[in-house]
Amino acid sequence: MQRPLREPPPGCPPDSIVLEFPVPRELAGLRLDRFIQTRIPRLSRTRANAIVRACAVQPDGRRRRPSERVRFGEVVILCRPSFEEPVVPTDFGVVHEDDALLVVDKPPGLPVHPSASYHKNTLTWLLRERYPDSPPHLAHRLDRETSGVLVCAKTIEDERAVKAQFERREARKTYLAIVRGAMPESEGVIDRPMGRPDEGLHLLMEVREDGSPARTRYRVVARAPSHTLVALYPLTGRQHQLRVHLAWLGHPIVADKLYGPEGTAPFLEYVEAGEVTADLRARLGHVRQALHAHRLVLRHPREEVELTLVAPLAPDLVELWESLEGEPIGGGVPS
Repeated sequence: MQRPLREPPPGCPPDSIVLEFPVPRELAGLRLDRFIQTRIPRLSRTRANAIVRACAVQPDGRRRRPSERVRFGEVVILCRPSFEEPVVPTDFGVVHEDDALLVVDKPPGLPVHPSASYHKNTLTWLLRERYPDSPPHLAHRLDRETSGVLVCAKTIEDERAVKAQFERREARKTYLAIVRGAMPESEGVIDRPMGRPDEGLHLLMEVREDGSPARTRYRVVARAPSHTLVALYPLTGRQHQLRVHLAWLGHPIVADKLYGPEGTAPFLEYVEAGEVTADLRARLGHVRQALHAHRLVLRHPREEVELTLVAPLAPDLVELWESLEGEPIGGGVPS
């Protein structure tokens, strides 16, 4: 987990964005650029190498090299120039809080971790501002566009206990998605292996026979004339699993910029424009992918009790569903 320094090291401009990355025991011995790649999601090796060359410094301000090996217990420092960030929602709801956990209802559009485009406009930064003495640790992640339940832990021990449940597939997740088309079956299981394509964008995934096992259970919640509201239960945890499986089934998630009917073209247009233009929104059907983390069931890290954590369908998706003349959602989501 990264954390901010109180002051920039010598030689860094006073308004620099400065981050600390403590080196855990299991990552000791890695090259510095490989270590940074593990700390910043979806960072290529080339980009990690460039970041180290431009931003990695010792506490006394001396520059570091990508080939250096990190040591257990040291703190890797990145010092980068400040930049103007895109505007994002900064209010988030609290689903549950106690001495061990903080469970938030993340709004759509709020990034979880810093990236090339976001630093202060992230959930991690907002948590540091709200809990300056001891910021909670994120126990998992959601994409920037995905809304809903996100679990944070108050201590390292609590974080490890929660993450272990995710790793052992003991935590049970339920997502809601608005998809294109009328799904013919009311429920089913998509059992298709997934892997990275041989060419194309590095962040893409696809269904492929030589891929890793991937299974998603689904149930229809409500129907509209040309769309379906579906509950999704991931039985494995592959990157982009729900989006890829639904697209393979012929019912991509509304406004998915990577796996919709136009392929990756909307994503590339969005990156080039820096925003969702009116034309792109009209083609996508919504400003963001219509995916919501609705429910999470897990054991409390300190007590022998099971917690059911629920975030109601995000308001923008409720409005979208109503605009599609969908059936009333009614009494909730099937379990």
